[in-house]
Order: sequence, then structure tokens, then C-alpha cells
Amino acid sequence: MSNLLHFSEHTLQEIALVFMATIYFLRVRWLLKWTAAKERQPATGMGDTNPKKGSRYSLANILMPWVMESTRTKPLMYLQFVLFHLGVVASIGLSFIIPYAPGLLKSTTVQGILQFCIGAAFVVGIMRIIRRVSNVYVRAISSPDDYFSLILLTAWFGFAFYSVPNDASQGEGILLTYFFVTAFFLMYVPFSKISHYLYYPMTRHYLGKTLGRRGVFPLRRSPAYGNK
Repeated sequence: MSNLLHFSEHTLQEIALVFMATIYFLRVRWLLKWTAAKERQPATGMGDTNPKKGSRYSLANILMPWVMESTRTKPLMYLQFVLFHLGVVASIGLSFIIPYAPGLLKSTTVQGILQFCIGAAFVVGIMRIIRRVSNVYVRAISSPDDYFSLILLTAWFGFAFYSVPNDASQGEGILLTYFFVTAFFLMYVPFSKISHYLYYPMTRHYLGKTLGRRGVFPLRRSPAYGNK
């Protein structure tokens, strides 16, 4: 292993992680200074729910595609969402496995799982790029950051896929590119739309808390009132 590859796998990633953690800490601290507005509407509904139930239901919404029309009527879109984010998790995990637990990659099963998740995410990334460019409605709401992040993420999946074997015998180019792009993402993400996951728990909590108080969350699968 060259000094540059060792630097990219260890020191560079550690610097990037500390930088990202610092920015996130400052951002979360700022966000916690604000509180949701006080409810002005009296509690409504049938009395079988409350803000806590609504919050839990709202936070779990991401695991219940059948409760949202957008995912219930378009299951392929939800499948793409799952595969894409599994690829993100696998690609990030790989950046820790290679420098700190490379022995795991001696298992063909581990390699196969990682490459399946990352490869599927790469395919979904290509599909999303095409959709963002070709769909007039998606294109209208897309910002330069959307295009840049999606294209670079998809390319990152490609480099991660070929980095899984952790074999530098034929050259270190793939591994170096993967780790340098990973470090770039760690420092770029806090300032991009990719950081939406930071706000997800907060927004879903407040939404669920409000709709739970109003008797809306959890959603009922049958009419609230029977015929008399």
C-alpha cells in the first residue's frame, strides 16, 4: 500500500468525518433553539390517539409504503428508494470496512452482498438521472445541487462497486478515487440537499404530534364512524 492510499483511507477520512460532525453539531444546536408553535386548535378526533401516538406513527411512515398514496400507487418508486439508500449505507460502510476490518472482504458472501446493494443503487442512480432530465415536472423543481449530487453519488457507487474486492495489485486508482470522493462527500453533504435526513426526524415528529392531536394520525384503514 502506498503512502497516498494509506492517507486517503485513514487520515483523510478522519479529517472529513470530524469536519462533518462539527458542522452537524453546530446545525443541530441551532435547530434546537427553535420550538414548534403552540397548538391553537383544540384536540379533536375520537379520543383513540394523541400526540405521542401520532409522532411514532409519523416517524415510522418511511417503513409503511402502503399508507402513502405516492408509494402505494407506485411501488417501483419505493423499491428504488430502498435500493438507493441501501447502496448509500453499503458504500459508507465499505469506507470503514476497508481500513479497519479488511478481513471481512475475504468472504465472498460479504463481497456479494455489498456489490449487490451498491450495484443496484448505481442502476437506480442512472434511472433517477434520466428521470430528472426527461421529466418536465421533476426538471422544473430541480436545482444545480440536485443534478450535481445525484450524478456524483451515482459515480461514487460505481467506484465503490469496484473497490469492494479491496485489491490494489492492478493499481490503486479505483481505491484512491473512491476514498477521495468519499471524503469530498463527507465535507459537502452538510451544505447540500443530501443532508435532508438530518431534518427528517424533526419534521416527522412535529407533523405527527400535530396530526395526532387532531385525531388524524395514525390513519384509519376503515371509516371512523359507522352507519347508524
